[in-house]
Amino acid sequence: MGLLSGCANGAYWAEPGGYGGGPSGPGGTGGSGSASSAAPSPGADSGSAAPGSGQGAGGSSGASVDCDPTGAIVVSTADELVEALRDASAGDRIVLADGRFAGTFTASAQGTADDPITLCGSADAVLDGGSTDTGYTLHLDDASRWVVAGFTVTGGQKGVMLDGSSHNELRSLTVSGTGDEAVHFRSGSSDNVLADSVIDRTGLREPRFGEGVYIGSARSNWCDLTDCEPDASDRNRVTGTTVSGTTAEPIDVKEGTTGGELSGNVLDGSSVTDADSLIDVKGSGWVVSDNRGTAAPGDGAQVHVIDGLGGAGTVFTANRFAVPAGGVAVRLVGDARTAATASGARNRVGCDNVAEIDGVDEPDAVSNVACTR
Repeated sequence: MGLLSGCANGAYWAEPGGYGGGPSGPGGTGGSGSASSAAPSPGADSGSAAPGSGQGAGGSSGASVDCDPTGAIVVSTADELVEALRDASAGDRIVLADGRFAGTFTASAQGTADDPITLCGSADAVLDGGSTDTGYTLHLDDASRWVVAGFTVTGGQKGVMLDGSSHNELRSLTVSGTGDEAVHFRSGSSDNVLADSVIDRTGLREPRFGEGVYIGSARSNWCDLTDCEPDASDRNRVTGTTVSGTTAEPIDVKEGTTGGELSGNVLDGSSVTDADSLIDVKGSGWVVSDNRGTAAPGDGAQVHVIDGLGGAGTVFTANRFAVPAGGVAVRLVGDARTAATASGARNRVGCDNVAEIDGVDEPDAVSNVACTR
C-alpha cells in the first residue's frame, strides 16, 4: 500500500507518520483567502483535473501523512476552508471532504517540527482557482511547517505558490490546468519538499511561463521580490513526481538558488513549445539523480550561468533522457563548462547518465563535456 491508505465519509487519510526534522518554528495565526460561497457537491470534481490518485511515479520519500478525519477540522465548503486556513495553528489537521472548492486560498500560519499543520484530502477534493488569467489557487505566504497532501489543485494563473515559506511538505498532490507554472517555490522559500505528486497541463495562459516546477526567481524579478538580493530559495527537494503536459521546462531551477535535489522524477516533454530541455539548472550545488525523461525538446538537462551567477557545483548521476538527434543527456552551456562555486566545486556529469536517441542508448550523447566515473 502506498502513501494514500483509505477514505471514508468523503475524506482521505493516511497512516500516521513523521513530518521531517529541523528546528521548530514559532506559532502563528492563520492565513486568509477568497472563495466562492457555493458548497461543493460530494464526489464532484472540477472537470479539469488530471486523472489519477496523485501518486507520482519514481522514488517515494517514504513519509506518511495523518489525515484521519477523527478529531480533525473537516471542511466541505470553500468558506469553511478559508476560515480554517485563517484560524490554523500548530498541530491542526484540516481535512477536505470530497468535492469542489471554488476560489483562491491562502495559508500564513506557522506549525512546528513536532506539531505541523496538515491540510489534506483525497484526489476527489478539488481546489479550483477558476480563470487561468489571475490568482494563485493555493498560496502558502510566509507559512512554515505545513503538510499539504493528497488532493487536487486546478485552475488559477499559478497552481501552488510558496512565498517566504519554508519547511513545508507537498505530498501526493495533483496540480493541473494552470495558466502559468504549476508549483513555484519563491521569495526565499527553502527546505521544502514536493514528493510523489502529478503535474499536468500548464501554460494555458502564457506558454513561455508554463513550467511544471519553478524554483526561485529570475534575476530580473529580484528587485520586485527580494529587495534586489538573490532569491535564495535553497535546499528544496523535488522527488518521485510525474510532470507532463508542460509548455515550458518540466523543472526550472533559477539563479540564486543552492543546495537542492531533483531525484526520481518522471518528465515528459512532448507538450513543450517554449524550452529546449526537460530540466534547466541555473542555481548552484544541486543534486540531479535518477530522473527519467521522454520526448526532450532538445537536451535532457542544461546548466547555465546567468550574468556571472550560479550554474556551478551541480552533480548529475544516473539520469536517463530520451533526446532527439543532436541532443545530449546533460549539456553544460557556455560558462557552465568551467564555472566553480566559492569552494571550487564544478559541475559534474556522471558516466552513468544515459541519452537515448530513437530508442537506442548513445554513449557519445551523455554530455558535451567529458563524463566522470
